[in-house]
Amino acid sequence: MLTRLTVPTRRREVLEDVTERVVEVLRSSGVQEGVCYVICPHTTAGVTINEAADPAVATDILSYLAELIPHQGEWLHGEGNSDAHIKAAMFGHSVVVPIEDGDLVLGTWQGIYLAEFDGPRARTVLVKIMAG
Repeated sequence: MLTRLTVPTRRREVLEDVTERVVEVLRSSGVQEGVCYVICPHTTAGVTINEAADPAVATDILSYLAELIPHQGEWLHGEGNSDAHIKAAMFGHSVVVPIEDGDLVLGTWQGIYLAEFDGPRARTVLVKIMAG
């Protein structure tokens, strides 16, 4: 089962917590054991797993990335979003989470994030639940 989620982002760069939406997809699937793939089919956004308990973590990540890879630079790519492509490549386009007893196996503080680097816009997140 492949589910497409639409995730509206509010700013140019933001980490949007999509954990609960992924959990909803899992619950509706009825799968108890297996693997959950979360995929971002965009070149200027990605997905990651990180701390979801303290929103300062997401802020710190984005602040550091802005220092490391500034929006304005001597980029060859002419669309004005070269930094977004680089940041998305660093994050990657997918995460894999085991499923056990009908739940995602995440650490106590972990959440799944859509990492937006060229918003605001409506993004697609693909969720694939595989029974196993």
